[in-house]
Amino acid sequence: MSLSSRGEDATWPGMAPIPRKFPEYCLVPRWYCPSAHKTISLLPDFLASRFPGTLDEIEQAVNTAGSCKSQEEAAFVLRPEISLPSGLRWLRRRIQYVKEALTILAGLLVTECAPDLESFRNKFRTNRVLIKLREMGREYLPSMPPIVGFGPRSGKRYCHLGFSNN
Repeated sequence: MSLSSRGEDATWPGMAPIPRKFPEYCLVPRWYCPSAHKTISLLPDFLASRFPGTLDEIEQAVNTAGSCKSQEEAAFVLRPEISLPSGLRWLRRRIQYVKEALTILAGLLVTECAPDLESFRNKFRTNRVLIKLREMGREYLPSMPPIVGFGPRSGKRYCHLGFSNN
């Protein structure tokens, strides 16, 4: 398994797996590439990137927000154990990243559907939209926003596809 331009191999079996906060007892394998001085993680398809939890849980939170009368109500339903402002931040981050991912992938995949979960659900006949989108857009994952892709968290710097609207 050669991972570097120098022909050096990544350390195998590598570093200890990374325990995720959520879901509990989910260990993500991790290796170190000595030539690149970076670690490489093997994230399972069902886990969200740069967020705790699974893609299905994030999708359910966004669906709940869409079905409630307000985001405040949704935040209270989803996270009653924390304060309302904290619950709103928690929910809005998920909504923001899901909308960004749906908008970008709708354009890249030329799906001719609105950038919302319901449209994608109907178009691709699946109840697991985020997992399906990660599968379909795998070539764009390094530049996609967190949750679906592996780009950095900043909302203005993650899309490096060589074009800009500016």
